[in-house]
Order: sequence, then C-alpha cells, then structure tokens
Amino acid sequence: MAGADGEWEGWMAAAQAGDARAYDRLLRACLPFLRAVVRRRILDPSEAEDAVQDALLTIHQLRAAYEPARPIRPWLAAIAERRAIDRLRRHGRRQGRETPIETFGETLAAPAANTAEQRLEAARLREAVAELPPAQRTALVLAKLEDLSLAEASARSGMSVGALKVATHRAVKTLRKRLGGGAGD
Repeated sequence: MAGADGEWEGWMAAAQAGDARAYDRLLRACLPFLRAVVRRRILDPSEAEDAVQDALLTIHQLRAAYEPARPIRPWLAAIAERRAIDRLRRHGRRQGRETPIETFGETLAAPAANTAEQRLEAARLREAVAELPPAQRTALVLAKLEDLSLAEASARSGMSVGALKVATHRAVKTLRKRLGGGAGD
C-alpha cells in the first residue's frame, strides 16, 4: 500500500499517546489491508467481515502493547490472521453439531416430532446441568452451549483459560456419567 511506510507506525504512536484522530486515521487506512488478510482465509464475505471486526476489536484492546519502533504491518496481519482462524474454528465446531434445516423440511412443524422420550431426555439433561457445580456449569454453558472461544469465555466468567478447560472437561465427564454415556473421553 502506497504511503503506508512509516505513516501507520506514526499514527499508532500518536494514538498510544492519546490522539484519537490519529487512531481513527490508522484504523481507516489499515481496514483494506485487514480485509485482504482475512479474505485469504475466509471465502464467505459475511464471515470475513465478522473476522475483520474481531480483528479491529483486538487491535483496540492490544494497542498499548504495540511497540512503535517495530513495523506495524506484521503486527496487524498477525492479529487479522488469528481472528480469521478463530472464526474458521468456531464455524467448524458449529458445523459438526448442526444439521441443515432443509434436511428436515416440514417435519419440524409437526408436533409429533417431539416425542415424550425426547422431552424426558431433554429434561434429564437440563436437570443434570443444573446439578453441576457452579464453575463447571458456567464453563459448560459458555464454552460449549454458547460456543464462545476460550478467551471470550474466560473474560466473561472471570476464570483463567486453564481453569475453564478443566471445568468444562469435568462437566462433560460428569454429564456422561450421569446420563449413561460413559465416563471416559
């Protein structure tokens, strides 16, 4: 990108010193660059734009950590790349658990589709989740049911990423044991 050599670094240094206009200039100038980085990984335009927005939020959160003496492009590219990968992972996790609605067609509207046995199983699951210790229940809801990344779930719960992983693992293990799915992983 022409004109970006040194200019972006200067704007970031000014932004770190509190210059909101320089920060605005930097974000506007680097937006096409961020989009290009993300679109190399993500083909879906909507998902790509979400990843760009995630990257902008991360840049905002980490702007104080940027070292003005270093080139900014690799720093920005690394952030955009990571957010794109996070999006792809999240999409991959969801895809493994979701079934396209077209597969079911009109059967979803039929009241008989929700059998008494299915309702009983759902109630057993809700009850088992409610009986989990609070930390395990929180970890399970955030990391598995709300499908947040570990960093997002950690920030929301106040638990470290390591504690969140352990609590989620224990919650799943407990639910498997209680619901007859086996205790092992």
